[in-house]
Amino acid sequence: MTAKNALTSQPPHMIEQALRRLGGNLKVARLRRGLTVRQVAEKIGTGIRAVRDAEKGKPSTSVSVYLALLWLFGLMAEVELLADPGRDAEGLSLALRRERTRARPSEGLDNEF
Repeated sequence: MTAKNALTSQPPHMIEQALRRLGGNLKVARLRRGLTVRQVAEKIGTGIRAVRDAEKGKPSTSVSVYLALLWLFGLMAEVELLADPGRDAEGLSLALRRERTRARPSEGLDNEF
């Protein structure tokens, strides 16, 4: 018997809501372009079920399906901002704390040039 993955079977509420919003947004993008689920599935090389699951925001849907749909609809620019280290205020703050505040001479150096 396969163990259930808690992240896909019962993700934290914020993750579940974000996936539902993303799925809904992808569905709107598809409909605005006048494309059927079948057409979209063929264009990204996957099955109809994968596209439907993505549009429902199912956590078990592969990230590659979500990214392929964003690519198909010309929405990849926003993806590049995800987890951008330059926008990670907490990570930048932690990195600055770990930086040395002064230079220390290395031990064992000689003055030969």
